[in-house]
Amino acid sequence: MAQQPLLPVADARARILASLHTTQTEAVPLSEACGRVIAEDAIARRTQPPADLSAMDGYAVKAADTASAPMRLKIVGEAPAGGAFTGELMPGEAVRIFTGAPLPRGADAVVIQENTARDGGNVVVNETVRPGQHVRPAGLDFRAGDIGLSVGRRLSPADIAFAAAMNLPALKVYKRPVIAFFSTGNELVPPGTDPGPNQIVSANNDGLAALILEAGGIPLDLGITADSESGIRAAAERAGSADMLVTLGGASVGDHDLVQSALTPLGLDIDFWKIAMRPGKPLMYGRLGDKPMLGLPGNPVSAMVCALLFLKPAIARLQGGDTALHTTLARLGADMAANDSREDYVRASLDHIHGELPVATPARIQDSSMLSALARAGCLIIRSPHAPATKASEIVTVLPLRA
Repeated sequence: MAQQPLLPVADARARILASLHTTQTEAVPLSEACGRVIAEDAIARRTQPPADLSAMDGYAVKAADTASAPMRLKIVGEAPAGGAFTGELMPGEAVRIFTGAPLPRGADAVVIQENTARDGGNVVVNETVRPGQHVRPAGLDFRAGDIGLSVGRRLSPADIAFAAAMNLPALKVYKRPVIAFFSTGNELVPPGTDPGPNQIVSANNDGLAALILEAGGIPLDLGITADSESGIRAAAERAGSADMLVTLGGASVGDHDLVQSALTPLGLDIDFWKIAMRPGKPLMYGRLGDKPMLGLPGNPVSAMVCALLFLKPAIARLQGGDTALHTTLARLGADMAANDSREDYVRASLDHIHGELPVATPARIQDSSMLSALARAGCLIIRSPHAPATKASEIVTVLPLRA
């Protein structure tokens, strides 16, 4: 393959996202909908509250009757929560009412219990109330036919409660995309194994599975395959009907980087290969037949950073969600030298200070083999190509790694 120029990060993201289409949809019960992306507007089936309701325990009255409080009103009935007073309130009358009960016909306000005194069959009202006071009017929350939740929203626990209140037992959501992946490398063994000479424990598969789950996808771990074209082809064929295939390692330029040569006979069509970023230069994207395929670097830090920047938004696109990188501003906690020609994602702590911008302090060593620095990092400082030297306390753009 002819040498390709290094592609800017933003262009690589845009090309990946433009090539993807949302998955099919399915209706799921509310108990299974949290974290899913809604595929159809959720429309309220009822009005909430369905009628004017009391917001407090007390007495339902005509507000005009309390104009010259204190005054005595005749108690003509009771409206418990879950029940109602079926008569009509006349001037000079009151109905004992409880929170959530419907306001009787003829009443337009509630006097709270603390501002009254019971006197046999009467109540002494000690405050003046205005029409609508301590009343939740019909439709205060929503009305039948209102769009409560819009397409593209990732559903939270509060959204699920809202849908239930709208009398919706299920919601239509995008199917969770299945992301198949495998690592390549003769030197790799799974966690829990006693590595032999020249072997290392593979961190990529488990880290990637966790990222896929967090992003809303379904991980399909195809394991570790040896550095052989036949092994790589066999692993790729096991991806089956997955929505996307991800390879880890084997996409660089070494004699044992065999992903491209192994998969070309299966129909691999490469869109781009290698991007202008650090860590993660050897990133590959294309299609294997009709399946999108992302080739991540084998280096564990590079793989996780590239997965965050490219795979996570790809999963969001597949399920109709938000693909944006939600960056923020911070003050730099230490001086940084000028950057070179690649966009740099610098692992850094992120210390929050009340009322001020957080402080992002780069890890002292940025070696891309060090997962400990990534695990401790609170953010990635994003540095544009050829960024000048930056002094401590200057403002920088960061990508937070934790909520």
